[in-house]
Amino acid sequence: MELDNENSIILYNLDNDKIKQDKILKLIPEIRKYYSFSTIIGASEPTKTKRPYLSIIRQLTKSKYKLNNYDYRIKQDDKKILEQRNMFLNYIKY
Repeated sequence: MELDNENSIILYNLDNDKIKQDKILKLIPEIRKYYSFSTIIGASEPTKTKRPYLSIIRQLTKSKYKLNNYDYRIKQDDKKILEQRNMFLNYIKY
């Protein structure tokens, strides 16, 4: 996944990037082959979750990265403000 220079991604951008979502969801057969996917709801039952791609990201990265969420506001052209989350991946040093 492409992150910015702060190792973050804005959830709004991920939600609106169908290509990136499809790439993540196409990994489901490989995830099922190599991981115990019972805790990865996005891989075990992708139709039952709102954001299966986000579930996959969270579960696969949690062993080496801590995912921190921060509120993020985006102003639209029509003066509407969208409140979203900015997700930061921080590497866990052992």
